[in-house]
Amino acid sequence: MTLERWLLAAWYGKGAGGWILAPLGWLMRLLGALRRLSYRSGLLPRHSAGVPVIVVGNITVGGTGKTPLVIWLVERLREAGLQPGVLTRGYGGRGGRFPLAVNGDSDPAVAGDEAVLIAQKTRVPVVASPDRVAGARRLARDGAKVIVCDDGLQHYRLRRDFELAVVDGARLFGNGRHLPAGPLREPPSRLDQVDAVVVNGDSTLLPGASGMTVTGDRAVNLLTGESRAIASLAGEPVLAVAGIGNPQRFFAMLERHGLIIERREFADHARLSPADLAGPGPVLMTEKDAVKCRTFATEKHWYVPVAAKLDKSSELCERIAASTGLVLNG
Repeated sequence: MTLERWLLAAWYGKGAGGWILAPLGWLMRLLGALRRLSYRSGLLPRHSAGVPVIVVGNITVGGTGKTPLVIWLVERLREAGLQPGVLTRGYGGRGGRFPLAVNGDSDPAVAGDEAVLIAQKTRVPVVASPDRVAGARRLARDGAKVIVCDDGLQHYRLRRDFELAVVDGARLFGNGRHLPAGPLREPPSRLDQVDAVVVNGDSTLLPGASGMTVTGDRAVNLLTGESRAIASLAGEPVLAVAGIGNPQRFFAMLERHGLIIERREFADHARLSPADLAGPGPVLMTEKDAVKCRTFATEKHWYVPVAAKLDKSSELCERIAASTGLVLNG
């Protein structure tokens, strides 16, 4: 069993790792609380980007649906006639010189797969930078009038105007422990301090939260661009590939369309090779994985575009407008 699988079993299953690592989790919780207090008290300074900043993040590690929500939010900002830019960490990339401007043709091995995907889908300026302040200021200098930060809820050094936390409705907070004993970056009480909470799934799990669904019903061929209904692949042997934070969510979506799949999961941001996609029939993968496979794609390789849909979109846009002064269309 790999370290990642062992940790996931401890966090979300019946593994004993949560108890074994509990003292480290308590220490991390204490250090996190001290760090938050230092920023809130002014002991550690916060820095402005010069334009409104909207942070989309979470309090757990792993995939919760942040990236589809970031893309949804950028689309709302563009529809309102604004000029958004996206700031991301660039996980999985080795850019070297940051801040790094990213576009749809950037190498995901350099810029990170999520950064390239966001650039492809939004067609707005995207910057990858571990230093969030430097990255935000680069976007502002390049003309962005509002910045959407993909992740970064815990990067308090960057002053923000609106905090939006995303929660995985299927896994919630796992065993309720802090890293490395559990998946929590911050305690659940942190959700009481953000401006809005979105649950990827059933919003009734958290009173006052908006519900979000992330779905797709078509597959697009990486080589030819052909689009077809996912359901049309039912009855064929299908290999499903996912190197994301929560691969099971992708696999379940395919099965809801009637597909019988062979599941092949990889670590989040994993670099894939042709051997990883070897199978007798069609290969379906996530959009994030597709950006890493285009250079060796064949006619067997398909990806599934997804989109976020919110059940309280107008209310969320009104909250953002009240905090930032921006006018959005819900």
